[in-house]
Amino acid sequence: MIRLAIVAVCFVALSGAIVGRMVYVNINDRDFLQEQGDLRTIRLERINAHRGMIRDRLGKPLAISSPVVSLWANPNELLSSSSDLNQLATMLKVDPEEFADRLENSRSRSFVYLRRHMPPPEAEKILSLSLPGLYSEKEYHRFYPAGEVAAHLVGVTNIDDRGQEGVELAFDQWLTGVPGKKKVLKNLYGDIVADIMPVADAVPGRDIELAMDLRLQYLAYRELKAAIQRHEAQSGSIIVLDVASGSVLAMANQPSYNPNNRQRLDIATVRNRAVTDAFEPGSTLKPFTVAVALESGSHHPLSRIDTSPGFVRVDDKTIPDPRDMGELNLGDILAHSSQVGISKLALTLDPFAVRDLLADVGIGQIPGSGFPGESQGYLPNHRRWTDIERATLAYGYGVTTTPLQLANAYLAIARGGVRKQITLLAEEQTSTIRVMSEQTASQLTRMLAKVVSDGTGGQAHIQGYTVAGKTGTVRKLGESGYEDTRHLAFFAGFAPVQDPELVAVVMINDPAGDANGGGSVAAPVFGSVMSGAMRILKVAPDQQVAMSKGGGDAHG
Repeated sequence: MIRLAIVAVCFVALSGAIVGRMVYVNINDRDFLQEQGDLRTIRLERINAHRGMIRDRLGKPLAISSPVVSLWANPNELLSSSSDLNQLATMLKVDPEEFADRLENSRSRSFVYLRRHMPPPEAEKILSLSLPGLYSEKEYHRFYPAGEVAAHLVGVTNIDDRGQEGVELAFDQWLTGVPGKKKVLKNLYGDIVADIMPVADAVPGRDIELAMDLRLQYLAYRELKAAIQRHEAQSGSIIVLDVASGSVLAMANQPSYNPNNRQRLDIATVRNRAVTDAFEPGSTLKPFTVAVALESGSHHPLSRIDTSPGFVRVDDKTIPDPRDMGELNLGDILAHSSQVGISKLALTLDPFAVRDLLADVGIGQIPGSGFPGESQGYLPNHRRWTDIERATLAYGYGVTTTPLQLANAYLAIARGGVRKQITLLAEEQTSTIRVMSEQTASQLTRMLAKVVSDGTGGQAHIQGYTVAGKTGTVRKLGESGYEDTRHLAFFAGFAPVQDPELVAVVMINDPAGDANGGGSVAAPVFGSVMSGAMRILKVAPDQQVAMSKGGGDAHG
């Protein structure tokens, strides 16, 4: 009886002590215990922000972000569960043995991605297995509606939604959103039981409107691709600029790639050749030597140069024309693309003046459009110029330029002698600088119009419109010097002549066959693209405009 009483007293005392402790803890340590509980169950979760949209000048989407789900796992938790992982591996479309080995080798880590960027319905099916250690994260995946048509200009992001090429890289800081945060309640297995409260809202990335017109972009892409296939060329580029704003309306390259499917991507197709690849521009630089001659005051459009007997010796080199063209005025030199004529003209000019004008119009300079990887090209700057260096510079050898730089140079002529900085963005105001007199630009324009009406650029003609431009055919440099069978074909020009709206440059790299010149390969692409662009933009025809005499006929 005494023992029972002792036990009862002890039990009551112990119970009292426990109750007393509970009361004490709840009164004095309540905040501490609550904090410890929160530390074990409440977590801060990131709220991913979607990337800004890229649109063309008419608001058509070029890059958009769609919601996706990424699955990840804690290998230890997943392997420690009694669940059969074969079903998970099958649903992830991976080999079960390789999947198990991968998890086993990752036991030291608490976070391993199983599959990135899954469509939400597919991810939900896998999550419905309710496997311990299997988690999900909401992300965004970039989609490009225009596909390979605009791939080089728009660019791509990587799997982490960071810009890697093109506009996506150039304006990555603008496009990237700021992730938000929220407090969530998690259970023992790490599953989110409830959202408690937002801590910071996710801020979406900034949308960007490009100057590109998707209608013109598709037109340029289609015509360039057809020409590359027709001439079995190695590659090619085309750029179309708006004369008034200096903005890039279209920029296409071949070969291209599909930014929405990069599983078998050839890295050589990714770079934007119109911006990154520099080539010797050949005869497309001749108008700028003529411009220096006009600006010097010692020459005028009808100044005559004797090109007989069809070649000229400069230092130890012989510079030939296809035939003896006799006396040519400055316009004839451009229309017939006479190497002899432009070389003799260059030897009458200050070489530093020719070099300075080329630099002023953007040759050998970073264009400054903001596009990543812009090439500076090469513009020689000799302390003393030999005669052969003066001559070759005049007809575009010994100097390298990108199609974008060449387009910028012709933009200066189309704008009446005022160079304007190129821009990729719609409605962006850029700087201007006068590089030649308005009179010189006007005289040069009339001569370039004769190149198309009576000279080497006849296939750049557009029905109902006058066109000014220049062909260029450059022998490619090989291991043993310039090769006779491999060429670069150029056409650079603008239209309409009376009030220019568009400038375009076409470059075809290494066309096959006998028809490999700028006049037969690049000029037709220019004509097709510009003809379609005039209709799309509703530019009024100017066929009735009469051009004054300044030049006259072909090589280039």
